[in-house]
Amino acid sequence: MNRYPLWKYAILLVALLIGALYTLPNLFGEAPAVQVSSAKVTVKVDASMTQRIEAALQQAGVKADFVQFDGNSVKARFSDTDTQLKAKDAISKALNPDAADPTYIVALNLLSRSPQWLTALHANPMYLGLDLRGGVHFLMQVDMKAALTKKAEALTGDARTMLRDKNIRHAGITREANTVLIAFRDADQRTAALNLLTTQLPDVVWTPQGEGSELRLAGNLNPKAQVAVQEAALKQNITTLHNRVNELGVAEPVIQQQGLDRVVVQLPGVQDTAKAKDIIGRTATLELRMVDDTTEALEALKGNGPVPFGTERFMDRGFGPIIVKRQVVLTGDALVDAQTGFDENHQPSVDLTLDAKGARVMKDLSRENIGKRMAIILFEKGKGEVVTAPVIRSELSGGRIKISGAMTTQEANDTALLLRAGSLAAPMEIIEEKTIGPSLGKENIEKGIASVTWGFVAVAAFMCVYYLLFGVFSSLALGFNLLLLVAALSMMQATLSLPGIAAIALVLGMAIDSNVLINERVREELRGGASPQQAIHLGYERAFATILDSNVTTLIAGIALLVFGSGPIKGFAVVHCLGILTSMFSSIVFSRGLVNLWYGRQKKLKSVSIGQIWKPEPETTDVAAKA
Repeated sequence: MNRYPLWKYAILLVALLIGALYTLPNLFGEAPAVQVSSAKVTVKVDASMTQRIEAALQQAGVKADFVQFDGNSVKARFSDTDTQLKAKDAISKALNPDAADPTYIVALNLLSRSPQWLTALHANPMYLGLDLRGGVHFLMQVDMKAALTKKAEALTGDARTMLRDKNIRHAGITREANTVLIAFRDADQRTAALNLLTTQLPDVVWTPQGEGSELRLAGNLNPKAQVAVQEAALKQNITTLHNRVNELGVAEPVIQQQGLDRVVVQLPGVQDTAKAKDIIGRTATLELRMVDDTTEALEALKGNGPVPFGTERFMDRGFGPIIVKRQVVLTGDALVDAQTGFDENHQPSVDLTLDAKGARVMKDLSRENIGKRMAIILFEKGKGEVVTAPVIRSELSGGRIKISGAMTTQEANDTALLLRAGSLAAPMEIIEEKTIGPSLGKENIEKGIASVTWGFVAVAAFMCVYYLLFGVFSSLALGFNLLLLVAALSMMQATLSLPGIAAIALVLGMAIDSNVLINERVREELRGGASPQQAIHLGYERAFATILDSNVTTLIAGIALLVFGSGPIKGFAVVHCLGILTSMFSSIVFSRGLVNLWYGRQKKLKSVSIGQIWKPEPETTDVAAKA
């Protein structure tokens, strides 16, 4: 009746071992470290960087616990902060000879102290939020006026192209602030243009102005379209910031919208505010321009004269200097996606997808420039660098461009990543910054752990006193629940913050509620005259429905917080929902396993240690009084 088959105990044992293994890395704490990442989008950090860093540390007489490459950066861990600072200086001098134009970002960071064998098993500690780990917090303001101006510039180009395609004559197109002005000398031409533009650009309100020979059309975005442009600019900026920060390997950065035109950026573990600003500032703009292959340009490349008028000199990644025309054909706004692929010769390529307007421009440009080169330039901190400059082989229609040539698969992946990162849709500036030191984060951790520990001890003490041996089983199940919860959060690489610690404390109180229901149900069956073995069986069986109902209703509230909440609320909800699931498993399955292991093999069980069983006193009749 009260016996588990061997396979159930095996499952519990495996769960216990996995829980202990993945909880263990959280007990080692963090050590000071130095992180090296690329400061330029065209410079890649690879595994060979570890050797350069090790050589720099050896020359400076600094010993590291280890130096490892983790995909997009190299991290070196040290025993104390003094060694960390010496290592940072040594690495910076070795990798950045020109401090004014650094090639690599050398930043202070924190790494787990857990041993390498745990890391090899992918057992990593939970990420800690800004309030626990320390780091930097930025509030950034998006320049929405610039986003509207940029949109007006695009509309000016679109209107010029549409009128040219339909052979509608005009006397010039200009832009004043966010208004597009088109001049005409003929009323019929203005009417034709008005009909065309109203149809092709439904988001723009066109107003006829002027009389006689000074006829004009004034175009302004309607209010709904202006809001859409601003929302799109904000979303694109957030996406771009995510792409740039993720490339630098910052653990669990928080980048989210606040209000209508602000973005919050939190970088846990980063203590150097100047370096953090540098990371945030790594937002490149993308431009497509035509390459100047004229004789004058070729002579300028040889150093025999200045560059031709209307051109600029750039560096082509891996191929040296190149002369590019100043006129911008397309910007990163027109790029929808960039993925790696293969061309007709099965060579690696980069496949670009443009939006509708970008596709029209590219079709016209490619038709008129077959055999010529087009440069894709990334501008970063005011400096531009050519990512690639392919030759236009044929007319490019359909909004899809395939870039191929002398590139490896890795180079194609890198180029696609750079192009996907995109550009800022509108300028941003930091209007608020805060640095939370590691000492404050350490204090928050200590207080959080203390609250969970004392809460656990108080609950366990009460259960042991009130329910005796069944209280001990309940306390062990509560500890198993805490172990599973921390292990699950570590396996998910969730970010733990102060609200998350509060959720853990709340989960402990909710988890013990299930064991209270079970214990009281067993007591009730014993009061009803059931044998001890039967009371245990019926107690768990009849308490299950109540436990399920209460936990499901609580889980619904937690899911609502998870879906509609953000930031700290979502962090609380994640721990809350996971805790409900682990508490049901521990209170029903694990505690039942302990009870079965202790009492299940006793065939003639006479009593169970579950505390005082209060029985109702029998009713007595005063027979003597009646007599």
